[in-house]
This record gives sequence, structure tokens and C-alpha cells, in this order.
Amino acid sequence: MGYFVEVEPRVKIYVEDVGSGEPIVLIHGWPVNHQMFEYQTSMLPKYGYRCISIDIRGFGQSDKPWYGYSYDRLSDDVRTVIDALQLERVRLIGFSVGGAIAIRYMARHSGRKVAQLILLGAASPSFTKRPDFPYGNTVNDVDALIEQTTVNRPQMIEDFGQKFFFSPITESFRSWFQLLGLQASSHGTIAVAESLRDEDLRQDLNKILVQTTLLHGVKDKICPYTLALATHKGIPGSVLVPFEKSGHGLFYDEREKCNKLILKALRGLQTTK
Repeated sequence: MGYFVEVEPRVKIYVEDVGSGEPIVLIHGWPVNHQMFEYQTSMLPKYGYRCISIDIRGFGQSDKPWYGYSYDRLSDDVRTVIDALQLERVRLIGFSVGGAIAIRYMARHSGRKVAQLILLGAASPSFTKRPDFPYGNTVNDVDALIEQTTVNRPQMIEDFGQKFFFSPITESFRSWFQLLGLQASSHGTIAVAESLRDEDLRQDLNKILVQTTLLHGVKDKICPYTLALATHKGIPGSVLVPFEKSGHGLFYDEREKCNKLILKALRGLQTTK
């Protein structure tokens, strides 16, 4: 079932709501939309979970305003959805920039209504290198993505997709995945890339007090594994599980392992194997 939640006047967020039981809220990555979780949301309801997948503003079927793409505003949108649906004991899952938004939510809103956090290939704690943080991408790398978006967005999405997966994927899958990115607005794509470039979550990490599991591809060329190590170090009591045969798209590179470990984490059975 799909519907819209108004997060502020004249801005509605699209939500895909599947299954029943304990609620899971899923936040997608850049530059795609909630459909990237297809291989998770078709499995988890079988085990008694309600999957609530959000298209963040500017992406997928959500409204595409000119403004509102900071991590603060995007996390506020997540809070509005959680409150509007009157959810309790939420399991919050964030992929890539969705993981960054989830972290900001936990810090900014004191983990409101969230019982557990699962981060997949999270763009955290800083997507770009800083004078005191030598990991991640360079500012110039992100600026090049932004520039290409303004000139030839379909080609940018295709080039970005080439780095996404470590395992071979079919051309039909690649075309589908690229289409998800094309459903976004150009200005939203650029604005979230700017947030990826400029935002810093290092001061947010120690405010996360719920059970947290990090799943991250060792071969990740977009959010390098060193980012996962830094995030793991910053979140008290977190568990980090490396995916040796995955790039950024671990949800598909090692789909069975990813689904199995998400399910185990949801059931409270954490493992590093």
C-alpha cells in the first residue's frame, strides 16, 4: 500500500507500507528511491515485520520542493512520518545517505520511537575528507558529481552505478537501477550531494544509545570501509559486520547474507560471522 504523508505545507512524502507487525522504517540512498529495498521488503513481512519505506523529498514519488535537503530537514521529515503513523519501537534501517539521515535523526530527535538502528553502507561519519578526518571522498570528487549532474544527469547516474556493485549484475538490473535515479529531481539530486559533501556526523555518533548494527562492504568504492570503522568506533556498543564480497550495494551483492543478518539483528541475534 502506498500513500503520502504531509511533512510541511505543500510538501508530501511518499511511503510504501507493506506487511504487518513490528514496524521497520527504511531510508534509501542517493540518488535512488525506496524501490532499492525490493529484495528486503519482499522478505521481511514473511517474518512478522511491517516495512515502511520512505522516498525522501526530491526522490521517487515524493514531492520535489526546491528547498529542505539538509540532514536536519530530512531527519525532521522522518520524524513526521513516524509520528503521523503513530509508530512505536521502530527498527530504523538506513542505506548510504539514508544511514546518515538515520544517524542525524537519532541525535537530533533523541532516538524518538526508535528501538534499533541498522546501517547499510552508511555515508558516515563524513562522506568527504576533512583536515582531521583522512577518510572518504574528496570534496573535488563530489563537486565533479554535481557538475556532471548539471550537464548530463543520466550519464552521471550510469557512471555512478558502475561503481555501485562488486559482483557482476545483468544489464537489465543495471537499467532498472539507473531508472530509480532518473525518477529523482535534478535539484534534489544536487542538493543531497551537497549535504553529503558538507555535513559532518562525528558529534552525532555518541548520542546513539540503541542497539546498532553496521553492515558494510569491504570493497565499497563509494563509502569506503574505513568509514564503517570510524562509525563503529563512535557508536557505543555497536556491532560491525564486514561483507568481504560486496561493494556499496551489499543489499544485492550478497543479498542472502544481507537479508539473513538484517533478520538476525531484528530478532536481537547479533553476529559477526
